[in-house]
Amino acid sequence: MSQQAGYSPSFKRPAEIMRMRRKRARSDAGVCSSPVGRDSTGSPGHGGSSPAGVRPFSPGPLFHSQSSSGGVKRRNPFANIENTFSPKKKFIIHNEEAESTDEDRLKGPTDRRGEPEGLSFSARLTAAEKRQHRKSLTFSEDDSPFEEDHGDVGTPLLKSPQAITPASIAPPVCTEYPADWSLKTRLLFTSPISLSWAEQPKAQEEALGLSQHCRAQFTCFPHSVQDPKSCSELRCAFQQSLVYWQHPSLSWISLFPRINAERSFTGKNSPWTQDAALQQSLMSEWSVSLSSLYGLLKARLCPYFYLCSYQFTVLFRAAGLAGSSTITALMSPTTRGLREAMKAEGIEFSLPLVEEEKKNTQKQKEEEDDDDDEECSEQKRAADHSAAEEEEDEEDGGLSWLKEMGVQDKIKKPDSISIQLRKEGQTVALDHKPESVVCVEGTHTFTLINFLINCKSLVAAAGSQAGLPPTLLAPTAFRGSTMQTLKARSVNVKTQVGSVYQNISSLEVTGPVLPSSLHAITALLRPAQRGSFSATLYTHTPTAVMNTRNAQMQCPPPSLDLSSCGLHPVSVQQLQQPPSLGKSSLTHISMNNYSYTWRS
Repeated sequence: MSQQAGYSPSFKRPAEIMRMRRKRARSDAGVCSSPVGRDSTGSPGHGGSSPAGVRPFSPGPLFHSQSSSGGVKRRNPFANIENTFSPKKKFIIHNEEAESTDEDRLKGPTDRRGEPEGLSFSARLTAAEKRQHRKSLTFSEDDSPFEEDHGDVGTPLLKSPQAITPASIAPPVCTEYPADWSLKTRLLFTSPISLSWAEQPKAQEEALGLSQHCRAQFTCFPHSVQDPKSCSELRCAFQQSLVYWQHPSLSWISLFPRINAERSFTGKNSPWTQDAALQQSLMSEWSVSLSSLYGLLKARLCPYFYLCSYQFTVLFRAAGLAGSSTITALMSPTTRGLREAMKAEGIEFSLPLVEEEKKNTQKQKEEEDDDDDEECSEQKRAADHSAAEEEEDEEDGGLSWLKEMGVQDKIKKPDSISIQLRKEGQTVALDHKPESVVCVEGTHTFTLINFLINCKSLVAAAGSQAGLPPTLLAPTAFRGSTMQTLKARSVNVKTQVGSVYQNISSLEVTGPVLPSSLHAITALLRPAQRGSFSATLYTHTPTAVMNTRNAQMQCPPPSLDLSSCGLHPVSVQQLQQPPSLGKSSLTHISMNNYSYTWRS
């Protein structure tokens, strides 16, 4: 019988039951001479043979059964024995009933047990075995989403969602997380396996790790390291991943971060503040270091570097990274005055986030125009006309209402300078916001280098950072740079999981964590922690926008040779992919069973 939405598969309406009874009664009257097929009472409530599985009020005998009292209870047309069955059993009865109906139609008259008349006991047993065989195949749980059915029904039956085992749907394995171009100030790793192997290296292990970093030599590790604490190569590689290069370097002052870091500079000894000659010497050495870094970047011997001033941060990337075939530079945050100064120097740049917002707004507007009918279009044109009139009124100073009062000659209108400042208010509103990020590409990056060297506002003229050049950070050595290492500290703690306390090992890494350093550390923790760890990432907020994707970035990225840039090939492969995080950054990375998940 047909099934309708909202009804149980085993539910039968009274009209269907009565129709089946009349049909079965006519069939029995035509082929049987015995009066057993009819009810002797002849009442509508007891006439005809009942459908399979229907009984009177429970408990009670099935129809056609001999009761001890000789009378038959009044039958409840809504009672169904299937209501006491499980969903799986209901499906069996439903299929069996459909099969028996087809067999009755093809084979002819049947007896009271549903078997064809004239069959022997062995033949009936064989038929029962066949039906049992069909039942076992119907509910076999294989990999196919359809159920096998060897009956007369030719169409396969779709499995229920409960019949599909979760083991047949394997979760996707993610072996890599997206590249994050923001600078991190702190990393906190946790793992159920001890992380004590990552601290207090031996003198020989530390020396070998620094040597491998300078020579760009990398060690391959197996899928899983059984005893990380006794693996000298792993400890050397960890020391290698902590190295970065910095200029200038002052041991008594932390030169990162620089934005909103006046408190860390207050009270520190700064002899260059009142000495103009010393300031000139510092800037001269800084200019040489910046020129050296750009030369290495152009030759693809340095993959990227950061320039961190007290007002903004600039990220320079070599050609072939972040899906770009040319050198790119991202500067954030910027001000209207800085952008106007760059335009005056002939530096062409773009505002990726502003352009993306304009494209999205225009696309949404076009979609709305396509969906509107003629009447809506006329209303929209009228609204646009009124908006244009309001805009004209604003250009006139918004004083058109004075004409209606007749006092327009007595009021002094704003001059052209005031009107121009009001029009530029939207541009000024971008200052010091993530949307003010500037992207410079190609040969204009060289002009940007010269602009930064000669820019007087690059160095603070007053305050705790007065006279101190910006900080340069790079993953490889450059002229005038100093080798620095991130600080790592391991602690074993107990955390409550439900009602049980579990031992959790933690590893804290502090300092300016570069993108390649983050990837190198996670790549080492993967075999050392047997594919089970999590990390909390603390981002230097002004650099989160460095993940902005430019419109000209290509996917797949261009194939340029970056084998001599000093990074591990796997890290280079990750950094070559176009950014996908937008103006956000990674805040959490977790690995479970060698598969990554992350949040931003």
